[in-house]
Parts: sequence; structure tokens; C-alpha cells
Amino acid sequence: MKTVPMFEHIHINEYSATPKYLQLANAVINAIEAGKIQKDDMLPSINELSYVLEISRDTAEKGYKHLKHLGVLGSVPGKGYYIANADFKQKLQIVLFFNKLSAHKKIVYDAFVQAVGTDAAVDFYVYNNDLSLFRKLLQNLRKEYTHYVIIPHFIEGRDKAAEIINTIPKDRLVLLDKLISEVDGEYAAVYENFEKDIYNALEQAKESLSKYHTLKLIFPDKSYFPKGIIKGFYRFCQQYAFNHLLVSDIEEEPISSGEVYINLMEDDLVKLLDKVISLKLKIGKEVGIISYNETPLKKFILNGITTISTDFKEMGETAARLVLENSKQHKEVRFYLTLRPSI
Repeated sequence: MKTVPMFEHIHINEYSATPKYLQLANAVINAIEAGKIQKDDMLPSINELSYVLEISRDTAEKGYKHLKHLGVLGSVPGKGYYIANADFKQKLQIVLFFNKLSAHKKIVYDAFVQAVGTDAAVDFYVYNNDLSLFRKLLQNLRKEYTHYVIIPHFIEGRDKAAEIINTIPKDRLVLLDKLISEVDGEYAAVYENFEKDIYNALEQAKESLSKYHTLKLIFPDKSYFPKGIIKGFYRFCQQYAFNHLLVSDIEEEPISSGEVYINLMEDDLVKLLDKVISLKLKIGKEVGIISYNETPLKKFILNGITTISTDFKEMGETAARLVLENSKQHKEVRFYLTLRPSI
């Protein structure tokens, strides 16, 4: 057995949201696939990895454990780790670009990664709704990917997004959550129909909403949410004769009995609950609350917060299926209302 200069082949990217132990494992697999590491080659010790890469021992050990689970790595007590299987090949090299980290985005990520399975290497980046950062991350990728999976939500420069995304080969592109009409060619997509979804969800809640006279949608001025949500909200309120208002800043908005508030941002939900509770208004009787995006905690907060939400698990699984089948289909994800005592 011989030791190879492994550190020439390992790069830990601080900008990547991919866990460092997976970056380590993927680097070893990439080096095997490139023929730079052979069967029976020895790898650095846990202590060496930790020191040279400036990662924790736990991270280094977790990376090696993942490789052992895949059948790539073996170990001999007192001697160290070696390549047990050099025939291992991950057919899919996938990069994910998410606009932000959140509870519901984690559901999408977990469902996607589990569904694509261990034959896929997945790198993960978060661009914080920033088009410039998205462009930079895309341009600085170190390798070619078989699939580019993108949630395309930007606060500024939305009109430039399609221009950047159109540089990606369409047979490798998967858009998640939102369609962009200017993106051309045949590509895969798993998306929400924002205008239709909010209209249908509110229509299902119409009986519970009937005891209120005004609906207010909290839609911050600088928001990445599509304007289709506003259109669907207005259409429902006009159809069923509800007073309605668009609220840009919930902290400045007076709250009165007989109103229902629909929040999009999690931070706004916290501010809204704080104001309602401080005013000693009864949630679900005097003031109604509907929150966008179902997360596990919302069924426990104040006996349950009513949500309108896409099925994020289905979104991740469907995207994975399109990747595995190399499909160019567009799939609309189910959207549903979960009624709870908050209205």
C-alpha cells in the first residue's frame, strides 16, 4: 500500500453550504473517478486531515465514515485508512443553488438528497437572494455538473436572472419553486402557481374567514416573493367582498378586531404575534392569522397556526425524480390549506 498526495485533490470551499464532511468525501470520490487514487492507496490520518484542512476531528472522521458506508474506504487498526473499492462511481454530479436557508428549504433539501440516493454527489450553495453572489458562485464552480438545480428568487436584478440562467445547458437545468418566463429552451422544472394557489387556499378557508371583515397581506417592499401572490389575494378579496390591504411593514400597522393577517416571512410572523398578544386580542376569534409555508413548529404555536403551503417534501422528491429520469417535464406542486385555531 502506498500513500498518495491526497491534499492536492481536496478543496474545502468555505462558500459552499455543503457540509464539510461531504465535501471531503466527494473530493476522495472525484479523485478516484479521475484515476488519481487507486485501489489499496493509503489516505491521510484523521489528525492530518484535521490539521492541514483546518477542520475538526469530528468532521474528518464523519467524512471517512461516510466513505466506509459507501464501500469506498477500508481501515486497518494501527495502519490507517485505504481505498477498498476504486470501481465506485457516482454517475450524477449535482449542484443545488438555494436562495436562503429556512425550515421549509431544509425539507426540500432533505427530500431531494434522500431521493437521489448515494449514487449522486450533491454540492450545495446558498446565495441569500443576491443575484451578484449567485453569478459569482456559478462562475467559480470548480467542476462540470450533470445537473444544476436552482431556486431562482432574487430581491434585486430579477430582470437579469434569466440571462445568467440561460448560460446553463438546458439539458442540465432544473428550476425549483418558481418558473422564469425568459428562461428559454427545454428544461426540467418543479414549481408553484403562486396566483392560483393563494386564491384556491383562501377559497377553501372562506367559511372560517367569514367572521372577519378585512384581510391584510403582509408583503414587504423588498421581497423576493412573486407578485402573483398579490394578484391571487386581490382576486379572492374582490370576488368575495372582503376589505383588503397590502401591508409593507407590520411593525407600523395598527391591528384591530375583525382582521385577518397573512404573513409570508417568518420574521413578520414573530412580530405579528408579539403585537397581537400585547394588545390582548384573542387569536382565532378577534384576529385571524394565516402563515405561508408549513413547518413542524406551526402546529404547536398558540394551539396551532393556520398555514397555506406547497408540499415541500413532494417538491424535493419530484425534482430528484426528474434528475434521475433525465426528464424535461414541468411539474406543478400541490398547494394546500391546513386549518388550525388561529382563524
